[in-house]
Amino acid sequence: MVSRRGPLRSAVPSNVVSPVRRCSRTACGRAAVATLTYVYADSTAVLGPLATYAEPHCYDLCTEHSERLTAPRGWEVVRLAVPSGPARPSSDDLEALANAVREAARPPRAAADGDGMAAPRAVAPGGRNADPMEVARRAHLRVLRSPEG
Repeated sequence: MVSRRGPLRSAVPSNVVSPVRRCSRTACGRAAVATLTYVYADSTAVLGPLATYAEPHCYDLCTEHSERLTAPRGWEVVRLAVPSGPARPSSDDLEALANAVREAARPPRAAADGDGMAAPRAVAPGGRNADPMEVARRAHLRVLRSPEG
C-alpha cells in the first residue's frame, strides 16, 4: 500500500555514524586521542592512550582537552604517554612475529647433554622421535603421557 504523503521520514535527521570516536566534552566534535579514567578510591585521574573500545565510565578526550585537563583539589593527575601519531606495528613487532613463526616451523631441537653438545635422539620407525612420554603429535604440538601414570 502506498501512502499519499510520500516516503516516511524520521522526525530526527539521521547522520552517518563515524568510525572515529569523538571527544566526550560537550559541543566538541574533534577526534579523541586519549581516555580519561577516574580512580575514586585513590583520588586519581588517569589520562592515557585512547582505549581500544569505549567504556561507560571513561571519557575520550581530544588533544586540546587532554592537554588542558585539571583535577579537583587534592586529586592527582597521572598522565601516561599518549602516542602522537596513528598506531602502527613497529619493525620490532614484525620481526618478533616473523621469528615466532620461524621457531614454530622448525623441527624440534635435540636436548643438550652436560658438555653443551646436542645428544642424538632416537628416531622411531616412520621418522618420528621415540620419546617415551610422547603419545601423539600434530604439527608442532605434542600430547604427552602423565608422568604419574
